[in-house]
Amino acid sequence: MNPDSLPPNPKLHSPEEAFALRADLREKGERIVLTNGCFDLLHPGHLYFLQKAAEQGSQLWVALNADQSVKALKGPSRPILSEQFRAYALAALECVSGIFLFPTPRLDAEIRAFQPDVYVKAGDYTLETLAQEERKALQEAGAEIQFMPFLQGFSTTELIAKISETQSI
Repeated sequence: MNPDSLPPNPKLHSPEEAFALRADLREKGERIVLTNGCFDLLHPGHLYFLQKAAEQGSQLWVALNADQSVKALKGPSRPILSEQFRAYALAALECVSGIFLFPTPRLDAEIRAFQPDVYVKAGDYTLETLAQEERKALQEAGAEIQFMPFLQGFSTTELIAKISETQSI
């Protein structure tokens, strides 16, 4: 699977491009929603969450964990799909307006630079379980923090386990 074989992804931006686009959108009065995650294998839980997140503003931006970030968070066998493939899948969703990659496990520097109006996480998170450095950056940015309903029964880790089970049959 060669990411170079993908068509261009007009929704994928460098962080610097995303921050500049965000500044333009702020001047236009747009309410910008930011979320982040690995989105390794898109499943109905992801799709439900992203659609609900997009309803919270005029544009939804996804800060996508780069490959090295996913490895640091999830272990050496992840990601299943490369950052370019994951970004391409997210870009196919009408509810996603823009995407940028970030290389570290935490998003605090990018939050400070992007300055979202709203930050959204799935309902399996709480203010207490949100990474505290990210929470502090969001408070500094004046972002509203929201938790969307969590669609039970969907998890990338569980999906990978189920695929592995079918391989051993």
